[in-house]
Amino acid sequence: MVKLSFLKQTCVRSAVLLVLLMFTASLLSGCLYRGDRQQSGPVSYMESVDRIQRALDRFQDDKGILPIITAGEETPRYEKYRIDLNQLKREGYLEEIPAAAFEQGGSVYFLVIDEETNPTVKVMDLNTVQKVNDIQRKVVTYQSSHGGALPHEAAEETYPGLQTVSLALLQAESLALPSVYSGETLPYLMDAEGQVYVDYAFDMMQAIDQSDTPPQGDEDLRTWLTDRSAFVPVKSLPYRWNGSEPVPDAG
Repeated sequence: MVKLSFLKQTCVRSAVLLVLLMFTASLLSGCLYRGDRQQSGPVSYMESVDRIQRALDRFQDDKGILPIITAGEETPRYEKYRIDLNQLKREGYLEEIPAAAFEQGGSVYFLVIDEETNPTVKVMDLNTVQKVNDIQRKVVTYQSSHGGALPHEAAEETYPGLQTVSLALLQAESLALPSVYSGETLPYLMDAEGQVYVDYAFDMMQAIDQSDTPPQGDEDLRTWLTDRSAFVPVKSLPYRWNGSEPVPDAG
C-alpha cells in the first residue's frame, strides 16, 4: 500500500509538473509571437508625437524659440532639427520622455520639420539610419576591393544618375529594409560616387494613388509621406513627379 501511495503521489507530481511546463511554454510562445507580430509592420508613435508637439508649442509660446539641438548646415533636411527632450522635461514642459526615444534607449529621434512656418514634430527611425550606414560601409569596402566598381544590380541606371544596390553582391541580404510606412521591403540606391540612399518611390506612389489630386509642379514628393505619417523619409533624396511616377533627383 505504501508503494502504491508513493507511486500515486509521484504520478500526481509528474502530471502537475507537465502541466506547468506546458503552461510556461505556452506563455513564452505567446510572448515571442506578440513580439514578432509587433515588429512585422510599421509602428505608431502618434501618442508620443502628440505629447511632444504640445510641449514644443508651449515652449515656443513662452520663450519664442524652439527646443532643438544645433546641427551643422550640411545635415540633411530630415535629420537636422532634433528636439531636446531633456530640456523639455527639465523645464517642466514634458512629464516624461517617451520610451521609444533614443534618450531612453529607444530606436527613434523626435525632430521638427517646417521649423520656420509651422514647427511640426516627426519621428526619425534609427533602425533605417543604421541599416543605410551599414550598407554604406559595405559599398565602400566593395569599391576598395573591386577597383572602384559599384555593387549595382544591373548595368543600366534605375533612375537618372542612380543605380540599385545589389545586396547579393555585398552579401548583405540580412540588411533588407522594411519601410516604416508600408512594411514593404525598399531598395537601396546609390549615386555615381557610391553614396547610399533609400528608395521611397513605392511609398510615395501608394500615397499618390490614394489621393484625388495628382502632384503639382516641381514639388518635393517627400511631403506626401510626412503629411500622412509621423515618420520622415530619412536618408532620402528629393523626389519629383515625371508625369507617371516619383523619380529621385540626384542633382
